[in-house]
Amino acid sequence: MVVTFPNESPDYRKARNALLKREAALRRELEAVAAERRALPPGPVVADDYLFDAWDDDGQPIKVRLSELFRKGSDTLLFYHYMFPRDSGDDRPRMAGASVAALPLGAGPCPSCTLLLDQWDCVLPYLEGADISFATVAKAPIEHVMAFARDRGWRNITLVSAAGNDFKRDFHGEDEKGEQQPILTIFQRDADGVIRLSWASELLYEPLMEPDQDPRHLGTVEPFWGFLDLTPRGRPKSDRYRDHAHCDPGKAGPAKALAGAEAMPAA
Repeated sequence: MVVTFPNESPDYRKARNALLKREAALRRELEAVAAERRALPPGPVVADDYLFDAWDDDGQPIKVRLSELFRKGSDTLLFYHYMFPRDSGDDRPRMAGASVAALPLGAGPCPSCTLLLDQWDCVLPYLEGADISFATVAKAPIEHVMAFARDRGWRNITLVSAAGNDFKRDFHGEDEKGEQQPILTIFQRDADGVIRLSWASELLYEPLMEPDQDPRHLGTVEPFWGFLDLTPRGRPKSDRYRDHAHCDPGKAGPAKALAGAEAMPAA
């Protein structure tokens, strides 16, 4: 099918058709990379059933195991490492919310991670409908995490705290200096109950990067930046953007709702 638009110039159409070929090639490459990712050999066994701090439906603190974060009928867990607290060198303004107003800037959540979670919150019921489990782990005390989740109005994100274990250090969500890192780790549970690391966004640590690029280790699941890439302006040279915080506080998903719960249908 040949596509044209009203009043377009021949130069525009020629350049657009050339770009279209590159876009098609990129699509093929993305699928080829995804196929290689799916074909990876079995990953390393997770020997520790880590114990996390969480909260229940009534907002009371509870403990949950890594194995309990897999929803009933789900053998896959996407686990995002939230930089809460933020990087010690991050001098961007603090996030909006009464719960973090009194915290030192360095003890508050990372704006970039928060932006991601804002975007992901609405898609999680669809993931759960596909029998995929999702959780987010912070290092901050669970009471800080819970209060900030309510400030943001998150309704579907399950958040836990690794303040009392080495999970984030073991899976590179924290470096040797204690700085938090925004890695995504994906775990697979075998039929016999053994949990393995399936894949992690290790591109975060790949040193071969062009100037003015961030790691883009989660590039295909970052809607905000993806939208900007489609515009004539493109991405800004920095990640200093305005925080349009949610006005109506919502209810963050308690961790215990995952343990033994039925997969939710797509909304």
